[in-house]
Amino acid sequence: MNAWVVTWLGFRFVRWSCWIGLFLYWLHFMLYRDRHIDPYGHLVLWSELVMFGFAQAAVFAGFLELMMREKAGIPRPTLRNWMPINRAAAGA
Repeated sequence: MNAWVVTWLGFRFVRWSCWIGLFLYWLHFMLYRDRHIDPYGHLVLWSELVMFGFAQAAVFAGFLELMMREKAGIPRPTLRNWMPINRAAAGA
C-alpha cells in the first residue's frame, strides 16, 4: 500500500473520529447541561473549546483528506462506489 493512501486513510479516520466525538459531546451537553453552563448562562470555557475544537478539527482533517486523496491519485467517490477498488486485487 502506498504511503499517500495510508495517510489518506489516517485523515479519513481522524475526520470521522472528530465528528463522532462532537456528537457524543453534544449528547453529554444535552444530558448534563448544568455542568457546562455557569451561573450567568454562559458556556464554561472548557466546553466551548471542546465543542468548537472538535468541529474545526473535523473540517480541517476533511480538507487534508481531500488533499491526500488527490496526491494518492484516488478517484473521487460516487454514490455507487464509496471506497476505491484495487483493480490488481480484484483480478481485472
